[in-house]
Amino acid sequence: MQDITRRDFIKLVQQGLALTGVAALFTPIVSYFFPAKLEEMPSDPVLVAGQEELGPGDSRTVAFGRYPALVIHTEEGLRAFSAVCTHFACICKWDPDLEQIVCPCHEGYFDPLDGHVLHGPPPTPLMQLNVQVVDGKIYVGGQG
Repeated sequence: MQDITRRDFIKLVQQGLALTGVAALFTPIVSYFFPAKLEEMPSDPVLVAGQEELGPGDSRTVAFGRYPALVIHTEEGLRAFSAVCTHFACICKWDPDLEQIVCPCHEGYFDPLDGHVLHGPPPTPLMQLNVQVVDGKIYVGGQG
């Protein structure tokens, strides 16, 4: 077995760091062109809250399979979306002051009525989910 010299060791470290840098550079680029897919959504509706618990301007984020769902009580009624940003799969939040859905990672803004992109880098709208009220309880998912 041959001994490794200091110069050979430094070259190996440099090559490892260069490979790590290339991976760090290209991972976000590849993620942008191939955004996260929403998988493993439950087939049955998921309980969000009682109708009286979600007043106008309020929102609730609930577990919805692998990814959370965001339910908002707008002036036009209840709206539900996947809370996963279509840019880099960050979790979006409702901003009651702006009255917009906001992705805190890269300043993406979405319309609370239909989920379309208002501003920022997200390439596509948020996925709309069915929301319904049954016996005074709000549910997300399932069939409309």
